[in-house]
Amino acid sequence: MRLRLPHLHPAHSRDAGTPLLECIGLEVAYGRTQILFDVSIDVDEGEVLAVLGTNGAGKSTLLRAISGLTPPKGGKVLLEGRDVTGTSPVKMASLGIAHMPGGRGIFPDLSVGENLRMATWSHRRDKKRSKRSLERALDLFPGLSTRLDTRAGLLSGGQQQMLALAQAFMPEPRLLMVDELSLGLAPVVVAELLDVVRRLRNEGVAIVLVEQSAELALQVADRAVFLEKGETRFSGPAQEILERGDLVRSVFLSGARDHIQAPAAISGAASDKTFRTFDIAALVHSGKTRATLTARGLNKRFGGVTAVDDVDLDIEPGEIVGLMGPNGAGKTTVLDVLSGFVVPDSGTIHLGELDLSKLSPDGRAMHGLGRSFQDARLFPGLTVTETLAVSCERWVTSREPLAAALRLPASILSEAAVYERVERILALLRLDIFRDRFASELSTGSRRLVEFGCLLAQDPEVLLLDEPSAGLARAEAEALGPVLKGIRDATGAALVVVEHDVPLLRATCDRLIALDTGRIIATGTPAEVLDDPAVVRAYLGGAAPVSA
Repeated sequence: MRLRLPHLHPAHSRDAGTPLLECIGLEVAYGRTQILFDVSIDVDEGEVLAVLGTNGAGKSTLLRAISGLTPPKGGKVLLEGRDVTGTSPVKMASLGIAHMPGGRGIFPDLSVGENLRMATWSHRRDKKRSKRSLERALDLFPGLSTRLDTRAGLLSGGQQQMLALAQAFMPEPRLLMVDELSLGLAPVVVAELLDVVRRLRNEGVAIVLVEQSAELALQVADRAVFLEKGETRFSGPAQEILERGDLVRSVFLSGARDHIQAPAAISGAASDKTFRTFDIAALVHSGKTRATLTARGLNKRFGGVTAVDDVDLDIEPGEIVGLMGPNGAGKTTVLDVLSGFVVPDSGTIHLGELDLSKLSPDGRAMHGLGRSFQDARLFPGLTVTETLAVSCERWVTSREPLAAALRLPASILSEAAVYERVERILALLRLDIFRDRFASELSTGSRRLVEFGCLLAQDPEVLLLDEPSAGLARAEAEALGPVLKGIRDATGAALVVVEHDVPLLRATCDRLIALDTGRIIATGTPAEVLDDPAVVRAYLGGAAPVSA
């Protein structure tokens, strides 16, 4: 259901004409995971519509649904009143819809000139038009004219973004959709890109701007739509929203539902059928003293982009620590470095006295460092019981195939120990009802619980959780906090949680660490970090607004 604030004007009250683009009740899903729920937007010629929200809100998915990359399972996409729902991306491009994807809009191994010529594919037989488009792009971005023979991957981040925007405009679109224009760029570069957006708008191009920097987007937009968990929370004229700094801050640092309606009672959230609080008496861990995870001087660069910049961490046993920050802050890269999936350029990682820096991901897992990903990476052809058993690899004492084939005592005892551990995890997370179900048959929330069970099977010292609420329905996300606390209490392990659901972090974490452009900008209790001006600026892209 769409919620509008009383003082904001409804989006459809602007004019009686037919919008250039109109989306009505879009429903989009990736497999079993639904991302958009009844989303409706519209944009006219010469108008800039900002689509705002935290990571995971469904902003990029909305653009993909419009451009045809991810056809919606429900709702309509209308272009000047014509139904183009599910039209192929090639056809949508020919109709004048250009889509600039976030962070991957160029061919890095081609030169700048080759990238621009590639962008004329839709009218490549019209030499005059192609030449005019190239001249127009270089007029918009004169800095590219001296780099035509330079490999695109060698450009700075700002120049790459300019090239991607130039490519998107080469077909002379009527509607330009831009995903994360300012991601990872310096303010001076962002200002230059925004000037181009204003220039295109003044020439009659309709623009849908997906942006996490709310203040930045609202300065250039005519109207704005806020998405949260795949639903439209409110919309209205950009200037009115910009003047309501408390409202913008609420959405990014408290959650729109907290501002518009009272939070759900914990007891109500915990009654959800998937995520329920559980009896922590059924302890999984051995009761041993847990170790502290420490990292010193972590640095990681990808080409010309610094993803992690001199990060120090101390994660104490039994502590729940949240890593927060806007897109591109380096949160997931920090987890990748800690878990061994990415090798840092410098820095050390210790678990207690053990140096993990040289160990592979599986070596770190064997020493008690568990890692989850944004999507639950399970074996779709295994049952829940089999999946959990595979995760008990750390505790298998007999690995001889011949012993297993002959059912020798050593193999039987090893299997019995694994079976006992699996049964305790099934009971702890109340997954017994799903024990014989294939992982591919489970809902998103149930798969997430099974993934937690796989981590618990390792008897972890530290759990690194990347976006545990990703893809969950609102009720499941609200009930996730008690589950994370229950896991901490049941195992004694520390939890490091990367999450864009700030209300979840606020209610769950003992401590927050805020990152921006790879650096730690604040650390402390949730209240201290969420009120820190540097954190507010990182999320909103400007000066901290004044609270109501």
